[in-house]
Order: sequence, then C-alpha cells, then structure tokens
Amino acid sequence: MSLQSIRVVLVNTSHAGNIGGAARAMKNMGLTRLVLVDPEDFPSPNAVARASGATDILDSAEIVATLEEALVGCSLVLGTSARDRRIPWPLLDPRETGTVCLEQIERGGEVALVFGREYAGLTNEELQRCQYHVHIPSDPDFSSLNLAAAVQVLAYEVRMAWLAANDKPSKQEKLETTSMLDTQPVTADELEHYYGHLEQTLVEIGFLDPQKPRHLMPRLRRLYGRSGISKLEMNILRGILTETQKAVRGEPHKRRSD
Repeated sequence: MSLQSIRVVLVNTSHAGNIGGAARAMKNMGLTRLVLVDPEDFPSPNAVARASGATDILDSAEIVATLEEALVGCSLVLGTSARDRRIPWPLLDPRETGTVCLEQIERGGEVALVFGREYAGLTNEELQRCQYHVHIPSDPDFSSLNLAAAVQVLAYEVRMAWLAANDKPSKQEKLETTSMLDTQPVTADELEHYYGHLEQTLVEIGFLDPQKPRHLMPRLRRLYGRSGISKLEMNILRGILTETQKAVRGEPHKRRSD
C-alpha cells in the first residue's frame, strides 16, 4: 500500500517559503505528491531554501489554475478548516484523518489533503468540494498554525496510520472487474458531474428553485460526500436522474429487467 495515492494540495499560497516548508514536511513523512493551485510566487528561491533538501518535491509539483483541476481523480477530499461554517459538515481530527486516508487508499482510491490560504483559509465554496473538514485542535488562545506546520501535523498522522496498517495484511483483495466496480470509490470530478446532473434534474422537476436555492445543493453535497459512493452506485444514480428527466420531458424511457 503506497502513500503515492495521497496528494497535498495548497490553494493560492502567498509566501513561497511556506511551499518549501510544506514540501519538507511532506518528505519527512513519506508523501511526495504536491499540487499547487494558483500560487502567488512559485518557483522561488525562498521555496528552495525552506525545503531544506526536499527540492525533488518542489521540482515534481503540479501547478494548476483551479481547485477542480487539482482534485481530478480523487475519491476522497479533506479540507482543513479553522472556522465554524454556516452549514455543519462532517468533521475529523488529525488522527481520524490518518485512519480515513488509509482506508481509502486500501480501497484503491486517491486522496487529497487540501490546505487554504495563509490569511483566509479555504472559501465556503472550496470547502463544499470536500467530503470532510479537518480541524487541528490547537490552543484556542493561540490557535493560528503556520501552513507548513499544519501540513506536518496531518502528514505525521497519515504516516502513523500507514505504519500501523503495514503491521497487518492489507484488506485489498483481487476482485473480478464487476466486483471492483462495486467497491471502487467515485472520484471528486465524477461527483462534480453528478452534482451538476442532480441540480439540473431537480430544477426540471420543480423541486429546486434556482432563484431561491435555500442551501439545498450544499446540503446534498454533504449527504453524498459522507456516504462513500462507489462507481457502480454512481452509475445507478446517474441512470435514475436520466430516466427522471426523460419522464418529465415526455420522452420514451427504458425499464430495467433486473
């Protein structure tokens, strides 16, 4: 079981030194995949200086324009958050985060640990792309963590969970293609396509008023995000939506025989 399936995503980082510090923290704990979303200053000698020998992580870092691009292929997305949000979301502490990450990669999934801007963290919209929010329980009298320190905390917990998992046999078994589809987790980009399809269908049937959405879609994102949908289950849900749209439009639709 490889930690290559876990990527660290830094969103709109303003200080290059923090990127270097995060790379060093990652390499300390065996993580190698760094994705930078619209960094303000990178590449930079300050990043190299703070990396202290982890320049290979910087050299192989992927730079993308949006968080959506950074999450392509991920079946589990966890976003760090220091604030209470308007809509409650499934919340993990760092130790639980390590365990959940390892469970996901044992199932063959890809994981993203997402860290926000130094000055403002992740936006509500960005956090809604995450199945879980992660809160590091620092001292409330001095709770602000440096970005690289936050990466270090979660990377450490991931490594501890990985070491514990390697002391016992992997749960992953060789399965037939159909069975694999039933257990293989859906990716973040597949979920985004589903949410778009779901919203379109809800508008068509009159359940969702786009002028007065009432936080319906964020709540549905939260529901589906915590359910651990497999690819097979996603195919079923997409099929239901398609047939619902056909019925509303008066188009012929097929009946399932199984």
